[in-house]
Amino acid sequence: MKILVVDDERDVEILFRQRFRKEIRSGILNFQFAFSGEEAVEAMATMEQKAVLILSDINMPGMSGLELLERIRKEYDKPPPVVMMITAYGDEHNRSTAKRLGANDFLTKPLDFNALKEKLTSLN
Repeated sequence: MKILVVDDERDVEILFRQRFRKEIRSGILNFQFAFSGEEAVEAMATMEQKAVLILSDINMPGMSGLELLERIRKEYDKPPPVVMMITAYGDEHNRSTAKRLGANDFLTKPLDFNALKEKLTSLN
């Protein structure tokens, strides 16, 4: 499964690579990382719509995760990627906005990687 992780915190890449080491080595999961909404748009253009899942932070400088979500839903509909929003702020405004814009799920930081692995398994 191809997964695009979008977060302005660069240490997220190290964390994901550590937590999913076995799945990456076995080829079950293939992660690509973008460190801004703009980088995510560029990455998606080169992925030819192969990202099955996008995990995006909400609060990022430049294009926010919510703006990215809105753009993804307008431009990438065949097949539509699963988009899970990730934020340190679990407030109702962000949650309802993400849902209205088409988010499939909403996760809060710090991430529960065991729960995320279960969600990923159910998508596979």
